[in-house]
Amino acid sequence: MQQIINFLIKNKNFILFMLLLFISLVFTIQSHSYHKSKFINSANWLTGGVYEQANGVSSYFSLKSENEKLVEENRRLKNILYSKKDSLDTVQFIDSTSYPTDYLLRTAKITKNSYSKSNNVILINKGSADSIKTDMGVITPNGIIGVVDRVGGSHATVISILNSISKINAQLKNTTHFGTLSWNGKNPNIVQLEDVEKLAKFKISDTIITGGNSTLFPKGIPIGTIKDFTLNTSKNLYDINVQLFNDMTSLEHVYVIENLHREEIDNLLAPNN
Repeated sequence: MQQIINFLIKNKNFILFMLLLFISLVFTIQSHSYHKSKFINSANWLTGGVYEQANGVSSYFSLKSENEKLVEENRRLKNILYSKKDSLDTVQFIDSTSYPTDYLLRTAKITKNSYSKSNNVILINKGSADSIKTDMGVITPNGIIGVVDRVGGSHATVISILNSISKINAQLKNTTHFGTLSWNGKNPNIVQLEDVEKLAKFKISDTIITGGNSTLFPKGIPIGTIKDFTLNTSKNLYDINVQLFNDMTSLEHVYVIENLHREEIDNLLAPNN
């Protein structure tokens, strides 16, 4: 307390000056409309800046909710994209659950992701209660992730494309030539497209997409680009290294794809007993 008193005594002239200055400013603002309007405008500018900063902070903490809304909106649009119709005559809002489609997409979130093992498995937060079933494809907006393997009530495991048992049909985007997508267990961002016909014409940086020759994925989902390739002289086939569009070490939101005609197709293709 004594230090405060000493400070006031020591700076009494300055404190008195500031007090008189404040009182004079108040009287000036109150008695002159011009000064009053300027003060109000300055106050509005200051409070507006404070509110803008506060709103920015609030928006930051609501990003998670907004991201989930965007994921859901992307799901709806992708349902339309994979519909039977190639195009829509008019732009309109459509309930994707009633729109005739070959594929139905459901959103999910990755709760556990492994990518440093030879047989990597991903855990998602949706299961049988959410109509998730085995052998459903899993993708992100950037490309494929893997295939649903085991399903519980509220969670499911996904065999990642970074798994030695993963074999997925893939195609060179600019040709009709196919191969089998697998992983050699080395780089988590590079997979291998094997057994591509020697007659295929392609170059480095060409795009690889899903081939659509299975009931797992629609045709045309992006996978990655050609990084380099070699010709397997014993088979006379190309082996291609593919740089993935997805960063497999950083995944969160995914889509699970259901082929609505899968049972019918599987029955037709099943060998006769």
